[in-house]
Amino acid sequence: MNFGLLFKALDAVVLLREAARRFTAPPAPPADTGLEKTVLDAGLVDHLETRLTNVVVAALKEAFARDHARLELERAQLDEQRRRADEALRVELRRQEADRELGRLRLLAGTALVGFIASVVLVAARLEGASSPARGVAAVGWLLLVGALGAAFTAQGRVSASSLDGRQPIAAGPAGAAALWLLIAGLALSAIGLLF
Repeated sequence: MNFGLLFKALDAVVLLREAARRFTAPPAPPADTGLEKTVLDAGLVDHLETRLTNVVVAALKEAFARDHARLELERAQLDEQRRRADEALRVELRRQEADRELGRLRLLAGTALVGFIASVVLVAARLEGASSPARGVAAVGWLLLVGALGAAFTAQGRVSASSLDGRQPIAAGPAGAAALWLLIAGLALSAIGLLF
């Protein structure tokens, strides 16, 4: 509530009432004035006071209605700003979650690629002295590393698609889990192939 406006309105009512009394009261009552004229003057003053009071009350109601409408508009604007901020925060958190998952999958893909290249180079260097079972185990390890690389790329595509669609949770799905296990198995078999 705007109390300053209320006090100004009450001051205006008091001033108008005093002014009405000055203008309606005769400066000096004449000697021949009777009781009827006093009653008439009192009725006129009461009528003016009533009208002035009604005008002030109407002005106050209008001011309060205007303040109420302004406050409702400000409240609606604040609610809309809060809703937008919440939506922006939700989108940012979702983007960060997708970035973390994509980073994890890229790390898996890079590790699978480096493991494949290192295994191929090391086995090629020892190719003449390697036995057939060692070559076979190394080849299976290579296939698993290539499978881990493909699964990581598939999972990255799934995460990218789910980050664009706000209804789906951001998850790599089965391809993300398979990429990790294929990478571990491929590195293990490649290492076993190099040991024999």
